[in-house]
Formats: sequence, structure tokens, C-alpha cells
Amino acid sequence: MAGSVYKVIDIIGTSEKSWEDAAKTAVEEAAGHLEDLRVAEVVQLDMHIVENKVVAYRAKVSVSFKYHKDA
Repeated sequence: MAGSVYKVIDIIGTSEKSWEDAAKTAVEEAAGHLEDLRVAEVVQLDMHIVENKVVAYRAKVSVSFKYHKDA
């Protein structure tokens, strides 16, 4: 039996509400384009500031998914 191979990519989600919502947005968007997601890890959090006010939360997320070699 052969082992599995996974690819990891970094994506960034944004939200006007919270970091949690930003991370969820990133994973849900990735799920619409990638197959067989396995693990998501939040690796960085930051905020977008305009005129001294937080206007958006951003979450950088590493997502792993099963790698399928082209036939």
C-alpha cells in the first residue's frame, strides 16, 4: 500500500467582524476550489487600519490537501 502525499498552500481570508471569521472565510473559499482538504493552520493574524480604526481582520492560513498526480 502506497503512502499519501499532501500539498500545503498559504491563503489569506478577510473579515470585517473577526479573525475567526477571516480564517473560516479562507478555508471555505479554498474548499470550493480544492479537493480533499485535510488540515488548516492559522499562521498569522493582522488587521487593516484606516484613519486609526480597524476596518478588517486578516488571517493567513496554511491549508493542506491530498495531492493527486495527473494521470
